[in-house]
Amino acid sequence: MTTVLQTSSSPPVRLLMAPLGAGPRRIDGVWWPRTGDLLTELPLLLGALPYSWARVASVTVSGSMWSSMPGRMLVANQVVELHRARVVRDPHTICLLAPGMGRWDLAVVPPQTTEAEAQRLMADAVAMEATAVAAVMEVAEAVAAAPDGEVMKASGPRDDRQVHGTTNG
Repeated sequence: MTTVLQTSSSPPVRLLMAPLGAGPRRIDGVWWPRTGDLLTELPLLLGALPYSWARVASVTVSGSMWSSMPGRMLVANQVVELHRARVVRDPHTICLLAPGMGRWDLAVVPPQTTEAEAQRLMADAVAMEATAVAAVMEVAEAVAAAPDGEVMKASGPRDDRQVHGTTNG
Protein backbone atom coordinates (compact mmCIF):
# COMPACT_ATOMS: atom_id res chain seq x y z
CA MET A 1 0.00 0.00 0.00
CA THR A 2 1.20 3.49 -0.80
CA THR A 3 0.81 6.32 1.71
CA VAL A 4 0.36 9.82 0.35
CA LEU A 5 0.78 12.93 2.48
CA GLN A 6 -1.08 16.04 1.44
CA THR A 7 0.42 19.49 1.89
CA SER A 8 -1.32 22.83 1.98
CA SER A 9 1.11 24.11 -0.68
CA SER A 10 -0.46 21.90 -3.34
CA PRO A 11 -1.76 23.73 -6.42
CA PRO A 12 -5.54 24.09 -6.71
CA VAL A 13 -7.38 21.15 -8.23
CA ARG A 14 -8.81 21.85 -11.67
CA LEU A 15 -12.31 20.45 -11.20
CA LEU A 16 -15.64 21.63 -12.60
CA MET A 17 -18.81 20.06 -11.20
CA ALA A 18 -22.06 19.62 -13.12
CA PRO A 19 -24.96 21.71 -11.79
CA LEU A 20 -27.09 20.04 -9.12
CA GLY A 21 -30.61 19.02 -10.02
CA ALA A 22 -29.88 18.69 -13.72
CA GLY A 23 -31.37 15.18 -13.78
CA PRO A 24 -29.55 11.95 -14.62
CA ARG A 25 -26.17 12.58 -16.21
CA ARG A 26 -23.40 10.49 -17.62
CA ILE A 27 -20.82 12.60 -15.80
CA ASP A 28 -20.91 14.47 -12.53
CA GLY A 29 -18.04 16.77 -13.37
CA VAL A 30 -14.79 17.24 -15.26
CA TRP A 31 -11.28 16.97 -13.85
CA TRP A 32 -8.08 18.26 -15.46
CA PRO A 33 -5.10 16.69 -13.64
CA ARG A 34 -1.69 18.30 -13.92
CA THR A 35 0.18 15.03 -14.63
CA GLY A 36 -0.44 11.41 -15.56
CA ASP A 37 0.74 10.26 -12.12
CA LEU A 38 -2.34 8.95 -10.32
CA LEU A 39 -0.47 8.66 -6.99
CA THR A 40 0.13 12.40 -7.03
CA GLU A 41 -3.15 13.54 -8.55
CA LEU A 42 -5.75 11.35 -6.80
CA PRO A 43 -5.21 12.62 -3.23
CA LEU A 44 -5.59 16.19 -4.47
CA LEU A 45 -8.80 15.30 -6.31
CA LEU A 46 -10.31 13.44 -3.35
CA GLY A 47 -9.50 16.36 -1.07
CA ALA A 48 -11.28 18.78 -3.40
CA LEU A 49 -14.54 16.85 -3.77
CA PRO A 50 -17.73 18.29 -2.29
CA TYR A 51 -18.22 17.35 1.37
CA SER A 52 -21.63 15.88 0.52
CA TRP A 53 -19.95 13.16 -1.58
CA ALA A 54 -18.85 11.25 1.54
CA ARG A 55 -15.71 9.14 1.71
CA VAL A 56 -14.59 7.61 -1.57
CA ALA A 57 -13.38 4.06 -0.92
CA SER A 58 -12.84 2.81 -4.47
CA VAL A 59 -11.59 4.39 -7.68
CA THR A 60 -11.68 2.85 -11.17
CA VAL A 61 -9.60 4.34 -13.97
CA SER A 62 -8.57 3.51 -17.51
CA GLY A 63 -5.17 1.88 -17.55
CA SER A 64 -4.19 3.64 -20.76
CA MET A 65 -4.33 7.12 -19.26
CA TRP A 66 -2.36 6.62 -16.04
CA SER A 67 1.12 5.49 -15.13
CA SER A 68 1.54 2.42 -12.94
CA MET A 69 -0.42 2.31 -9.72
CA PRO A 70 -0.71 0.14 -6.62
CA GLY A 71 -3.87 -1.79 -5.74
CA ARG A 72 -4.64 0.58 -2.89
CA MET A 73 -3.32 3.71 -1.23
CA LEU A 74 -3.78 5.57 2.03
CA VAL A 75 -5.22 9.05 1.55
CA ALA A 76 -5.98 11.25 4.57
CA ASN A 77 -5.81 8.18 6.87
CA GLN A 78 -8.32 6.22 4.76
CA VAL A 79 -7.64 3.29 2.44
CA VAL A 80 -8.71 3.85 -1.16
CA GLU A 81 -8.87 0.79 -3.45
CA LEU A 82 -7.58 1.43 -6.98
CA HIS A 83 -8.84 -0.56 -9.96
CA ARG A 84 -8.11 -0.55 -13.67
CA ALA A 85 -11.22 -0.85 -15.82
CA ARG A 86 -11.41 -4.27 -17.47
CA VAL A 87 -13.57 -2.97 -20.29
CA VAL A 88 -12.70 0.55 -21.32
CA ARG A 89 -15.81 2.26 -22.63
CA ASP A 90 -14.27 5.69 -22.28
CA PRO A 91 -10.60 6.10 -21.40
CA HIS A 92 -11.27 9.68 -20.30
CA THR A 93 -13.29 8.94 -17.18
CA ILE A 94 -12.65 8.12 -13.56
CA CYS A 95 -15.27 6.41 -11.40
CA LEU A 96 -15.42 7.19 -7.67
CA LEU A 97 -17.40 4.90 -5.35
CA ALA A 98 -18.54 5.57 -1.79
CA PRO A 99 -20.15 2.50 -0.15
CA GLY A 100 -23.80 3.12 0.65
CA MET A 101 -23.64 6.65 -0.79
CA GLY A 102 -23.24 6.30 -4.53
CA ARG A 103 -21.10 6.54 -7.58
CA TRP A 104 -19.67 9.61 -9.27
CA ASP A 105 -18.16 9.69 -12.73
CA LEU A 106 -15.79 12.42 -13.80
CA ALA A 107 -14.61 13.10 -17.33
CA VAL A 108 -10.84 13.58 -17.40
CA VAL A 109 -9.17 16.13 -19.66
CA PRO A 110 -5.68 14.89 -20.61
CA PRO A 111 -2.98 16.66 -18.54
CA GLN A 112 -1.04 17.90 -21.58
CA THR A 113 -4.05 19.85 -22.95
CA THR A 114 -3.48 23.60 -23.23
CA GLU A 115 -5.21 25.79 -20.67
CA ALA A 116 -7.51 27.54 -23.12
CA GLU A 117 -8.59 24.28 -24.73
CA ALA A 118 -9.02 22.51 -21.37
CA GLN A 119 -11.22 25.28 -20.01
CA ARG A 120 -13.41 25.15 -23.12
CA LEU A 121 -13.61 21.35 -22.97
CA MET A 122 -14.48 21.37 -19.27
CA ALA A 123 -17.27 23.91 -19.71
CA ASP A 124 -18.61 22.12 -22.79
CA ALA A 125 -18.55 18.68 -21.15
CA VAL A 126 -20.45 19.85 -18.05
CA ALA A 127 -23.04 21.65 -20.17
CA MET A 128 -23.59 18.88 -22.74
CA GLU A 129 -25.92 15.98 -22.97
CA ALA A 130 -24.34 12.66 -22.02
CA THR A 131 -23.90 11.43 -25.59
CA ALA A 132 -21.68 14.36 -26.52
CA VAL A 133 -19.18 14.03 -23.64
CA ALA A 134 -17.24 11.14 -25.21
CA ALA A 135 -16.81 13.11 -28.44
CA VAL A 136 -15.46 16.11 -26.52
CA MET A 137 -12.91 13.94 -24.72
CA GLU A 138 -11.82 12.30 -28.01
CA VAL A 139 -11.18 15.77 -29.40
CA ALA A 140 -9.22 16.64 -26.24
CA GLU A 141 -6.94 13.65 -26.71
CA ALA A 142 -6.37 14.45 -30.39
CA VAL A 143 -5.66 18.11 -29.64
CA ALA A 144 -3.23 17.23 -26.86
CA ALA A 145 -1.36 14.84 -29.18
CA ALA A 146 -1.22 17.21 -32.19
CA PRO A 147 2.14 18.77 -33.11
CA ASP A 148 2.58 22.48 -32.28
CA GLY A 149 0.56 24.74 -34.54
CA GLU A 150 -1.26 21.95 -36.34
CA VAL A 151 -4.90 22.73 -37.02
CA MET A 152 -7.39 19.92 -37.16
CA LYS A 153 -11.11 19.84 -37.82
CA ALA A 154 -12.98 18.97 -34.60
CA SER A 155 -15.04 15.79 -34.88
CA GLY A 156 -17.15 16.46 -31.80
CA PRO A 157 -20.34 18.42 -31.36
CA ARG A 158 -18.77 21.64 -32.60
CA ASP A 159 -17.40 20.38 -35.90
CA ASP A 160 -17.80 23.84 -37.44
CA ARG A 161 -14.94 25.11 -35.22
CA GLN A 162 -11.23 24.83 -35.87
CA VAL A 163 -9.14 23.52 -33.00
CA HIS A 164 -5.48 24.44 -32.57
CA GLY A 165 -3.45 21.70 -30.94
CA THR A 166 -0.23 22.11 -29.00
CA THR A 167 1.78 19.80 -26.82
CA ASN A 168 2.40 22.46 -24.17
CA GLY A 169 0.65 21.90 -20.82
